[in-house]
Amino acid sequence: MAQVRKAVITAAGRGTRHFPATRLFQKEMMPLVDRDGTTRPTIQIIVEEAVESGIEEVCIVVSPDHREQIRRHFLGFDAEQREAFAGKRWAEAEAEKLARLGDRVTFAVQDTPEGFGHAVHCARHFVGDEPFLLLLGDHVYISNEGRRCSRQLLDVFEREQVPVSAVQRTSEEAIHLYGTVAADLLPETPGTYSVRAIVEKPTMEAAEAGLQTAGLRRGEYLCFFGLYVLPPAIMDILGRHIGEERREQGEFQLTSALDELRESGPYLAAEINGSRHDMGVPFGYVQTQLALALHSPDRQKVMAALPSLLGQSDLETLR
Repeated sequence: MAQVRKAVITAAGRGTRHFPATRLFQKEMMPLVDRDGTTRPTIQIIVEEAVESGIEEVCIVVSPDHREQIRRHFLGFDAEQREAFAGKRWAEAEAEKLARLGDRVTFAVQDTPEGFGHAVHCARHFVGDEPFLLLLGDHVYISNEGRRCSRQLLDVFEREQVPVSAVQRTSEEAIHLYGTVAADLLPETPGTYSVRAIVEKPTMEAAEAGLQTAGLRRGEYLCFFGLYVLPPAIMDILGRHIGEERREQGEFQLTSALDELRESGPYLAAEINGSRHDMGVPFGYVQTQLALALHSPDRQKVMAALPSLLGQSDLETLR
């Protein structure tokens, strides 16, 4: 039975929607206060998502300009920092954690921004002939149970031994933002579906015509969650698409390669008990931080602070 040891995290985007902050650092290095109250860059939170789900090796796909910045972060303390934080045990523990994570992290460089599929293909040598977990470098995943979101998906793969994408029920008003699947529920495994079609960011009309999934409420669809467990064969498909210059809106996309993979054999979708938050856009960044705060030990403090932050008129509007 194949076990998943490797993860790929795509983090080569230019972060244009966070300009001018991204003049200073890569989008994925933007800080968030994590669930335990510690401030970490987004990319570290995502690496920890993978490692705490049982992943042994992580490849981060980066742009040439930001590789060194991210690499240095995972080294832990340098000599000057070690002296500055001497005696601060919490900081020393965080630096030790960083160094341990750094031992698991390697990099692949996407020289030019050619799309999500192209970024994944840049990690082909790291993947080799093994299945791998794929995560997005600007998505933070928050589980509603003891298992991490990635662990939930890995459990499905290890049970079924076929490609599987995480999905979430999404209202029709938002499906233009996500890859969307049409699928049939597997009766013996609740929350797991056999996929029969995959479309990137469909219109509402296209979704209503061909992406309905039985058992969902009207106007509700299964959309990608931003987590995938894929076989190495996806790299061959992506390589062929790149060689044939098969672009969509100027870029090499992953979704069309996934649909081709689906045509070659069983392909599953699994609902995740949790939520994904896109910090890659300004509102999503604020939403991500709020979601982390509401899943932290400070939840009650956050809730208690809302009245003073919002004001009476805003509270009445919310009610």
